[in-house]
Amino acid sequence: MSEERELLRSTVAALVDKHADPEAVRRAMESERGYDEALWKVLCEQVGAAALVVPEDLGGAGGELADAAVVLEELGKALVPTPLLGTILAELALLSVQDHEPLEGLAEGVSIGTVVFDPEYVINGDIADVVIGTDGTELTRWSALTAQPKSTMDLTRRLSSVTASETAPLGADPGLADTAALLLAAEQIGAASRALDLTVAYTKDRVQFGRPIGSFQALKHRMADLYVTVQSARAVIYDAIAEPSATSASLARVFASEALTAVVGEAVQMHGGIAITWEHDIQLYFKRAHGSAQLLGPPREHLRRLESQVF
Repeated sequence: MSEERELLRSTVAALVDKHADPEAVRRAMESERGYDEALWKVLCEQVGAAALVVPEDLGGAGGELADAAVVLEELGKALVPTPLLGTILAELALLSVQDHEPLEGLAEGVSIGTVVFDPEYVINGDIADVVIGTDGTELTRWSALTAQPKSTMDLTRRLSSVTASETAPLGADPGLADTAALLLAAEQIGAASRALDLTVAYTKDRVQFGRPIGSFQALKHRMADLYVTVQSARAVIYDAIAEPSATSASLARVFASEALTAVVGEAVQMHGGIAITWEHDIQLYFKRAHGSAQLLGPPREHLRRLESQVF
């Protein structure tokens, strides 16, 4: 990782530590807009989070997809609710068809964007100012729509169903579903990493039979296996982001989904009954794992795509 990208990571991590502790995350997910507007402003003004993929000559930071992935991974570690994922995808859609007019507001963070892959489950659907629809082949700008918030298991990611009443064609879809898969995978691996850290810390503190449960060999082996799973998945994800393609996007999503699901499953087991109480954060990671796995195409769809390229 480059020095500049590592600095970006550490800066976002510091902001998350300062402004997005578990209590702040819960307040954000229960708020009217579903995210902390003050933190979003800080991320946009101090880090340029919403401007990362926008070229400098259009008012952006001129970064790469990997820069956005690093930020999403750090936000994913703490399950921070933000409109960043949808906004980045909307910017990439607009850039692909050279529709630059809405980019300034999106890059500054004063406008919120989203891309509609499935109108029943849309990220930022009820708060987005710039809405782009795609059928996998063509993009459309949704200038008039109605949105209805959905009841979901993962309260840290608000979703809505949307219905367009006025649209306009924009141009060809550049493969946004694959880009979305890569960015979501980065967010997932961040959550997996933090869930594992929380579990390791708990097993060092939880005493049973007169000793910390983390000292038992069986649990050491399980946590070591999880560490390998997370690090292997991270390597696959960032290799995919460095050389994006339909195949690498599917690989990233499969590895990320399986890693996060495995970690939270073991986390619940090792925490015991406390893990499924409302007061404990592991239940939020468990819900994020299963919610994210089904978002933007579940792993089985990506496995079928990979299978079709082999047989």
